[in-house]
Amino acid sequence: MMNGKIKGHKPPLAVYIHWPYCARICPYCDFNVYKQRVDKGLVSAIMDDLSQWRAWSGARNVSSVHFGGGTPSLLRGEDIGAILDHVDKLWGLSADAECGLEANPNNAAIEKLTAFKFAGLNRLSFGIQSFHDAALQQLGRDHDSRVAKAALEAATVLFDSVSADLIFGWHGQTQDILAHDLTLALNAGACHVSAYQLTIEDGTAFAKAEARGARRAVDNDLSADLYDHVQTQLLAAGFTHYEVSNFAKPGHESAHNLAYWRGHDYVGVGPGAHGRMTVKGQKYATIAEMRPDAYRACVQKTKRGFVQAEVLTAEAARDEYVLMGLRISCGLSLTRVNEIYPDPKFDRAMAVLIDAGYLQRENERLFAAPKGRMILNHVTEKLLAG
Repeated sequence: MMNGKIKGHKPPLAVYIHWPYCARICPYCDFNVYKQRVDKGLVSAIMDDLSQWRAWSGARNVSSVHFGGGTPSLLRGEDIGAILDHVDKLWGLSADAECGLEANPNNAAIEKLTAFKFAGLNRLSFGIQSFHDAALQQLGRDHDSRVAKAALEAATVLFDSVSADLIFGWHGQTQDILAHDLTLALNAGACHVSAYQLTIEDGTAFAKAEARGARRAVDNDLSADLYDHVQTQLLAAGFTHYEVSNFAKPGHESAHNLAYWRGHDYVGVGPGAHGRMTVKGQKYATIAEMRPDAYRACVQKTKRGFVQAEVLTAEAARDEYVLMGLRISCGLSLTRVNEIYPDPKFDRAMAVLIDAGYLQRENERLFAAPKGRMILNHVTEKLLAG
């Protein structure tokens, strides 16, 4: 991109579908979620929204479809199948397209998993968070360790890739508890692990509890030690640390998330979904209506769900690409950075951070060094500030 213009061919397109309903709102969650309800009209609105995105994007090939939330495993298999068929008719799904869904262990009866498989899903990501029952109660989860273990084991029989999401850094966690969580996830067959540090987000129930003096997260030093242990144990088990919070056995990396981190275009449908689309050389950042009823009404009136479509400046597009690209182990392309927004200040800051050991460069690739990954937000802030 030069002066906001995108050059070259269009890479594959990713599609994100946000299902906003949950059976229970977790006290640490600040996503756009709502208590569970029956909402058949939302599936129809999502499909109409997808049609409008196709009219906007033009012909593309879809490399991944991801159902996130919320708790999209509350959806029926028939609805998932209808949405996937619609995406295929609109754009065409690649032969090896990743079709994934975020699932709650409580929605993992074998009949439901079989329906998901029949619908066309080939990847599931379970919000396990922990196998420690006291921790699950503290984190406000509605499953226990027995249910989590059974869900993972059942899913690995049916699906090509199964991921376990774990949370570290909750108050009371020890390295032994964390090691046990990781061991159980691996023994159950998970070929991908997302390990997220518990952060206290403004407006959440956990933020209110901490304001009252009730600890919910460990201190930064212990959290860093726990993160080190996650890396050590998973690397020893043959996983690659391909993104700051994500580990995978070779061949089981998340294709959908890699589309984000590599700066590719992606459709965003469903209440509150974000999207990125390059049209006539301009890159747009979109945000859909937040509330489900407002989203449905918006689609009914305008045939599309997004209410914001901001054209990114060249500098903003560069910044976003750098912020995402430094998260993955293979880093980012400096050639692409300079195509988007050449900036001598960036080059000078990069040289300083390389000399300090926070960044590394190999030919035209730039990536975070191990000590840079530990404070990546600070490193990218310095890099982009120049």
